Amino acid sequence: MENALAVFEGKRIRRTWHKDEWWFSVVDVVGALTESVDAKDYWYRLKKRELEASGIELSTFCRQLKLISADGKQYSTDCANTEGLFRIIQSIPSPKAEPFKLWLAKVGYERVQEIQNPELAQKRMKELYKAKGYSDAWIEKRARGIAIRDELTDEWDKRGIKTNKEYAILTSEISKATFGITPTQYKEVKALKNENLRDHMNDLELIFTMLGEASTTTIARSKDSQGFVENKDAANEGGTVAGVARKELEKRSGKKVASGGNYLSEKEENKRKKLSSSRCDRDCGG
Repeated sequence: MENALAVFEGKRIRRTWHKDEWWFSVVDVVGALTESVDAKDYWYRLKKRELEASGIELSTFCRQLKLISADGKQYSTDCANTEGLFRIIQSIPSPKAEPFKLWLAKVGYERVQEIQNPELAQKRMKELYKAKGYSDAWIEKRARGIAIRDELTDEWDKRGIKTNKEYAILTSEISKATFGITPTQYKEVKALKNENLRDHMNDLELIFTMLGEASTTTIARSKDSQGFVENKDAANEGGTVAGVARKELEKRSGKKVASGGNYLSEKEENKRKKLSSSRCDRDCGG
């Protein structure tokens, strides 16, 4: 989700990587530049006004690409790349236009740098998590988990898995075998909505998630799994490897691995403790 979002002056701009470049939600850009209470209506009227004034159809600079909406589902949305947005912005009378152009160019340039040097992407990702307050040890596990996940999805792609639905089902299969619940159910346990589940996992949850996905990759390769059905079997077997290890740890430690805690609640609790401590220092004479 972090990679699917960019932020301009506090405004969230949805984006997606398509054909080797970023494509941004035009409605989000309009909302960021105009402060309109109804960005969709503003975009509709802007297209109509520009067509009448210059004969140019702004929609020709857009493509319908799927982006995640507020309800967590993906919908086809008007998106434009950097070049297209520059043209659309020319039609928007906003004092923020020039700063946005500079921001847009910077965002695009950073992505090009990351393609040429993947270590930059890892570095920026770690800096982002550190700024949010995560520990260095947790960040290292999260980064490793991302690498393992990427290796798995690359393997699935080579083996005929193409649609988002298939990826979701296979991921769910691993989760069920590893933790006994699907990712959707896991988010419910942690009281999450649109947040990234893995960003709210503790160290052990991340470790067993990695084990399940790394095992799935190994099994798919060793069995040369092809197509959805065979890869679903591999996903179940890979998740089972992690599930057996999890159950053994729970048996020996007497503690459940899957936790209802999430980073948001822990952050609030830490903030409450700090506030309580500072009050005690003040009211109790230090």
